[in-house]
Amino acid sequence: MNIIFEPMTRIRTHFEEGAKLAADVLNDAAFLDAMDRGADVLIDSLQLGGKVLSCGNGGSMCDAMHFAEELSGRYRSDRRPFAALSLSDPSAMTCIGNDYGFEHVFARQTAALGQPGDLLLAISTSGNSANVLRAAEEAKRRGMRVLSLTGNGGGALAALSDVDVCVPWSGYADRIQEVHIRCIHAWIDAIEDALA
Repeated sequence: MNIIFEPMTRIRTHFEEGAKLAADVLNDAAFLDAMDRGADVLIDSLQLGGKVLSCGNGGSMCDAMHFAEELSGRYRSDRRPFAALSLSDPSAMTCIGNDYGFEHVFARQTAALGQPGDLLLAISTSGNSANVLRAAEEAKRRGMRVLSLTGNGGGALAALSDVDVCVPWSGYADRIQEVHIRCIHAWIDAIEDALA
């Protein structure tokens, strides 16, 4: 029996789903309002001399790292660097994970580095990652604001956030992550435009 595999159909489906979700968020007033409010809190924190800490797991950690490096480096414009750091140091994560448990890997770093006026960008496609939730709780204790990127209704992280940008998708996380990276790029562009 020959199994017929149609790779072009599967590939096309990925692009069609992504395009549909992009159109959905573009026509979602609540989503766009949350994006605007997210840009405002980022710009406000940086303008007042605060820094942005970012965290997430797996692909969301890659997004957190990308966000921080674009702010401290550059996105489109040659401008001054902005204070941003992803909580992604492997030695810190393995030390904290070993000594305190994996759910504390971001919270301990937030406690060490966060100050009033700073902002935590917390990324979780489910909104329920225990280590991201602990970081958000720690940020609030330290007088920081919390901006989150979520999906699947926002999970528990939405309630801990000053602003939650929730992608209206409950399927596979890859679609949510595709929108998250667009959000990150849009925010960096807004920061450069406002502060550079």
